[in-house]
Amino acid sequence: MALAAKVKTGLDETRTLILGAQILLGFQYQGVFQEKFDNLPFISHQMSALALLLMLLTVGLLIAPSAFHRISQKGESTGRMHGITGWFAALALLPLGVALGLDLTLTLERAWGQKAAAMTAGILFTSAAAAGWYGAGLYMRRTQGATERGKTAAQREQREHAPLHARIEQMLTEVRVILPGAQALLGFQLVIVLSSTFEKLSVDSRVIHGFALLTVAVAVMLLMTPAALHRIVWAGEDSEIFLTTGGALTTVALLPLALGMAGDAYVVLARIPGMANGAAIAAGCILLALLGCWYGWPFAERWRRAGGGRVQELQQANQV
Repeated sequence: MALAAKVKTGLDETRTLILGAQILLGFQYQGVFQEKFDNLPFISHQMSALALLLMLLTVGLLIAPSAFHRISQKGESTGRMHGITGWFAALALLPLGVALGLDLTLTLERAWGQKAAAMTAGILFTSAAAAGWYGAGLYMRRTQGATERGKTAAQREQREHAPLHARIEQMLTEVRVILPGAQALLGFQLVIVLSSTFEKLSVDSRVIHGFALLTVAVAVMLLMTPAALHRIVWAGEDSEIFLTTGGALTTVALLPLALGMAGDAYVVLARIPGMANGAAIAAGCILLALLGCWYGWPFAERWRRAGGGRVQELQQANQV
């Protein structure tokens, strides 16, 4: 399989994971605004806060390969990009499974009225997910896939200038990876202002929510723009200018998305008993983590590669 096809497959698998994660992320944001949330015990409030942080981590990890591809690899198909996509997807499954187990515990306790039974079910589900996602994979790895893993390892430092159409497909797939998380957040932001619980928020939380709403709306608009331009300007035909423009819009959209995710994380955490004092600190850490994962690390890798390339050129010039 060509390297470009492997990169596309990796992005498609990441997209599959984030389509499942977006539903849970939307629940994490909306749950604390439901009327019965205040009646939950203290431990349930803390579990909800932890689940929100884990889901933000999951979404951040799943989007990171797309940012890395656009910024560090400049949209090229590389063995490093292929490997990183797999590592981040595998890593994101851990917080996703734990968050889902916590949410099942919360909801089953309400459904069954039995804390011990609900907690047992949540733990069993998380264990089953870990066994299916990691245990089965590690077991099968002992007897299968050695040849394929060897090929991937051999391609780690390879770079492939894929055809224009393949690169456009990769860029549009990256948009589809990022957009579901933004959609889940935007839906929450628009609906929550109509709830009675929203009226109880402080002025600061309302202002921050309004700012977060605007930033996520901008992110969604930017992510939808490449598809619109492709139809209107280029009539769906391949174009280097479209690829460059779409890649730039996708990269820029991550900034308002990070601001919106962190902003509404503050709004949600500030409503949870026991979390009000640390909500601002937690939101700040979330923002720094997202910006570091989506911009800081990819740019650092890009500059490192550029510096290494210049060193090689100087060495070759000295040898001549």
